[in-house]
Amino acid sequence: MTSLPAILGTLNAILQADPLCKRVANVETKEFAPDQFLLKIRAELTGKTSLQVRVYYNRGHVDYAYQLFAEIPLLRTDCSILVMAQRLGIPHVFAFDEHIHQMSGLGITPVPGA
Repeated sequence: MTSLPAILGTLNAILQADPLCKRVANVETKEFAPDQFLLKIRAELTGKTSLQVRVYYNRGHVDYAYQLFAEIPLLRTDCSILVMAQRLGIPHVFAFDEHIHQMSGLGITPVPGA
């Protein structure tokens, strides 16, 4: 899978199939050459949260970034904490960071008072 349409189609399909996803929009696509392109997708999730995925493909090398947005953008570190907690089956996260509290509708329950 090394073309803009192939990667874009796959990401759209994965996001649209997820039960947390309500809507997917292609925000930006730029093709510099057949083997060099950029794409950005935003998925509206349940709980007033959006996920943005950015992929830059350059001659076989892939750079990507993702970010959760609530009323304010969440840090990528917060997204990593969410993913790791879900993969490890950790239902509660203790943190002093208000961004963790904004992820409460995504399968993480912040410890009250954190």
